[in-house]
Order: sequence, then structure tokens, then C-alpha cells
Amino acid sequence: MIRMTVLGILCWVHAAAAGTHSLHFVHIATSEGTGFPEYMYVGMLDDVQISYYDSTMEKPVLRTHWSNKTKREEFLKIHTDYIFYGREVRKWGLRNLVQHFNHTGVHTYHNTGGCELDDDGTRRAHSSHSYDGKDFISIDVETMTWIAAVSQAGLYKQQREANTAWQLKTSYYYQQVCFQLLECCVQYGMGTLQRKVRPAVTLIQRKARESAGTDVICHVTGFYPREVEVNWIRDGEALLEEGVWSGEVLPNEDRTYQLRKILTVSPEDQKKHRYSCQVDHASLDEKMDVKWVPEAALNMGFVAAGVLAALGLIIAVIIGALIWKKRASGARSPDYTPAQTKEQSDASSNSSNSTNDDRCDPIAEKLMKQTE
Repeated sequence: MIRMTVLGILCWVHAAAAGTHSLHFVHIATSEGTGFPEYMYVGMLDDVQISYYDSTMEKPVLRTHWSNKTKREEFLKIHTDYIFYGREVRKWGLRNLVQHFNHTGVHTYHNTGGCELDDDGTRRAHSSHSYDGKDFISIDVETMTWIAAVSQAGLYKQQREANTAWQLKTSYYYQQVCFQLLECCVQYGMGTLQRKVRPAVTLIQRKARESAGTDVICHVTGFYPREVEVNWIRDGEALLEEGVWSGEVLPNEDRTYQLRKILTVSPEDQKKHRYSCQVDHASLDEKMDVKWVPEAALNMGFVAAGVLAALGLIIAVIIGALIWKKRASGARSPDYTPAQTKEQSDASSNSSNSTNDDRCDPIAEKLMKQTE
């Protein structure tokens, strides 16, 4: 439960829009005895993790390259002070809520927030708090008032607004410090953010699930930065929206991204039109245009039929081999009895009629005839 909550929060911290830089963070406090650190912090510059800390560590670590070591140390010092301050506040918040609700067992308290700076100088900051994965309270940074998401948050709101020292420190961070740290990151710590990686594009064909048509998947992956435009084009001109399903931009493990766009084409349209997947990205000098050639795609129905036919042939060969082996071993058996004389045969004819003929397995013999 805790692991899913943590992952969900981390996935929530997303990249800012084009022309905007952001510094986001996640604070997570958990009950004791869970196997997880009692406190964790993750800092994100735009869509890249730049810092991490948990209560098992002595100090936070930075995970980006900085061009200026002096600025890096200045950033780390200020950043660390606020992380340690945040650790005490979130742990206090968790203890306070557990006692207030008279709860026992495992509980979590997390806070997501940060600041964004547009190219035109527009500033935004935000902060929201949750208890056990549910919205609890948030803050209006401009007025420094706390907004209770549930009635039970009223006591927390009163305590925070009544504590002048906390209010001043919180206000100073969201109105000044966060933006100063963001500008410092953008200027000196964006080594990993300035790279450009070309996307790889693959077209995959499959039978449509809910129609007689064909789904064509345009899979675009391995690109950086995150912003990308992927469209299906008909006859080199028309940009298609109807019949197109678009997935979300998802992260890869190597800090690149991937995206899928699926076009459903009817058998009639497949014969009348030409289709291509067009990709526009900052790493490209011009748009990529990958044409779909239906004839070059595998027909999965034929593939499945071929696999079944081959499997049937293999089974038939195996059965035939087993029958041959059984007959051969019977002929070479040390207990083999020579053929009876006529008298012996006549003498035993009555008894043999009363028992089953065990000269061979009738089912196997039938299978053998089918394979011959």
C-alpha cells in the first residue's frame, strides 16, 4: 500500500509546459516499522530528478551535472536546510494527525509542491498535503492561507496559521527561495536537460479488436526532451484525428521518453489511401515521416495457422516414433515367445477369444494410420 502511494506521488510530479521551467518536490513521512525510511524527499527539475534524501542518509545527494561547483555547493546548502526543516514538519504533521484521529497501524503523510517560472517572467507556486493518500490541506501561496480539504483539517489549519515562525519560513520559501533555487538550477545545473536525443519510430500492425479493420501502432521511443508531436497523416496531407487513439508520454529507464499513437484503418480505406506516421521533435532538423506498407506487415492469422500446422506435424512425428519404438522393443524383448505350432494355436484358441488382443495399442495404431 505504501509503495503504491509513493509511486503514485512520484508519477504525479510531471514536466512543465514548453517555455516553462519548474522545481517540484515530494516529502513523504511514514509510520515506524514499515521497512521504509520514516522520511523521504525527491526533488525534480522540470522532468528530471535532481536530488534525493531519506532518513537513513546523512545528507541529500544531487543527481545532475553542475557547470559551476561553487554554485552547486551554495544550492546544496540551502536545499539541505529546507529538506531537513521539511523533514521535521512532515514528521510532526504525521504524529499530530495519528494522535488527533486516535489511529493505530501504518499511516502516511505526504506533501507535494514547488514553483514554476515562465519565459515571460510569470511565477506560480503551490503546495498540497495528503494523509493516507487522500487530500487533506493545501496552501494559497499568495495570501499564505491554508485551505482545508476535509473538515478534520481545521485543527491543522489553525495550528499552522497561528505559528508565526512557520508561516514566515513557509512564505519566504514559496515566494522567494524556491524561485532562486530554480533559476540557479536552470543556469548552472541543466547539463542533463540540455541534451537532445532523436526518437526511434516503429510501426506495428495487428487486427483491430472491435472491428474488421487493422490497428497500426506508431511507437515512438528514446527521445529527449519530453515535448514531442506525433500525428497520423493520410495521403501525405490530411492530419487524422478520427480513428486515432493517443497514449501518454511515458518515461524510459534511461531518462528518455516514449509515446504510442494507434490508427484504426478499415479494409476499404486501406485499399484507397496511403498512411504515414509523422514525428516532430527538437532533436530533428525536419519532421520524420514513416510510411505504413500493409504488404510488408505480418498477417498474424497466417502466422498462427502456420504455427498450428507445424505443431500438428511435430506431434504426429513424435507419436509415430513412439509407436515404432514400441513395436521394435517388442520384437527384441528377451521374453519373446516363438510362434506357436498349429496344435498349440488350436489348443489356445478358446482362451484367446475370451481375452483382449494385446498385440498392439488400437488407439496408437489408428494414429499411426493417420500419419502414414
